[in-house]
Amino acid sequence: MASMKEACSKFVYGKPFDFFITIVIIVNSLLIGVQTTYNSVTIDMIQTVILYIFTVEVVLRFIAAGSVGEFFKSGWNVFDLILVIIGWIPASAGSGSTVMVLRVLRVFRVLRLLRTASEIKLIIGVLIRSMKSLLYNGILFLIFMYLFAVAGVSMFRLPSDTNLHGEQLAHYEQLMKEAPHCPANSPDPYGSIGEAFFTLFRALTGEDWTDLRYNLVTASRLDLIQVSPAVVTGFHVLWFCIAAFLLLNLVTGAVINNYQVTIEEEERKRSMKMMN
Repeated sequence: MASMKEACSKFVYGKPFDFFITIVIIVNSLLIGVQTTYNSVTIDMIQTVILYIFTVEVVLRFIAAGSVGEFFKSGWNVFDLILVIIGWIPASAGSGSTVMVLRVLRVFRVLRLLRTASEIKLIIGVLIRSMKSLLYNGILFLIFMYLFAVAGVSMFRLPSDTNLHGEQLAHYEQLMKEAPHCPANSPDPYGSIGEAFFTLFRALTGEDWTDLRYNLVTASRLDLIQVSPAVVTGFHVLWFCIAAFLLLNLVTGAVINNYQVTIEEEERKRSMKMMN
């Protein structure tokens, strides 16, 4: 039994088998993409053969582990097992939405490529290590976003057209015509806290954030909001500077710092292995 475990472990974790499985994963992922627009009996047969290969791989990994507990200690083993089980569920087992979900889940097998290259493993390790600092950065980011969202709603919320009459209604209709990117189905960017959050995130991405300013300057000129164009400009420039140049750089700095720490740990491990 021990010799079988050692043989399976040597075979499954060897470079040739790992390279073979990598090729199979790539082919499987590409065919799943092809099947979204085209399918044939040949593709189905290839996918069935691939599913058998993955099933055999899971069995070999189980034998190499030596016990159930040892097998389930590895998150990758659990991940592979779930995908194999999903693969054996027939397409006719559920409704159209169920089949669609199963197909989407199967393509997640491409994530296994993350463990094939040492550099990718290093990056994943950095991301995992950075989770704690990223969490605190995210909390800080949400605090600033909430402050700006409340301020934006308080200062820039447009009046409802159902409550406007006469000259004010005419000004509102003029704003809808003049303001760029203001179609009828676009909500007021600062009409609610939720919409303000999305507006601030949109500004952070650099997507038409200047148009937000232009629209609100026009609204100010038409007396639809009671703030000056200078306040509109200052608000959006300040948010963009804080979010894009300060908060995002904190995230980048945390990741880079953890990347350096992880590299140093890997080099220390290699040195210890060479000494032993």
